[in-house]
Amino acid sequence: MQITTAPEAGDVLRGTPVSPGHVTGRARVILDPRIDGPMLPGEVLVAPVTDAGWTPLFALAVGLVVDMGSALSHGSTVAREYGLPAVVNVRSGTTAIRTGDLIAIDGAAGTVMVLSRAGDDAG
Repeated sequence: MQITTAPEAGDVLRGTPVSPGHVTGRARVILDPRIDGPMLPGEVLVAPVTDAGWTPLFALAVGLVVDMGSALSHGSTVAREYGLPAVVNVRSGTTAIRTGDLIAIDGAAGTVMVLSRAGDDAG
């Protein structure tokens, strides 16, 4: 099931698994690295697509969710180099996930679970 509206806690987004591992962290949705942010250490980077201009953000991130991409895309390659759990081709990550949401990535299964929404007392 592809989620196209804001998910509730417990909903799962699916994509292409590109870098294995499990991580839970607060999301940072960045649409343009030149104007969005700042990215804080320990956050999960959620992006529409990445290229070389995004690379400095990977050093701060604990995981990666990308709307478009494949196993050979920039984000996938850099995530593997940095050892970051990553899921690409999620399609709706930047619209379904909000900055501050607590999310869990399974980089081997290709899933991103919204554990709690930004501002919820449960998170």
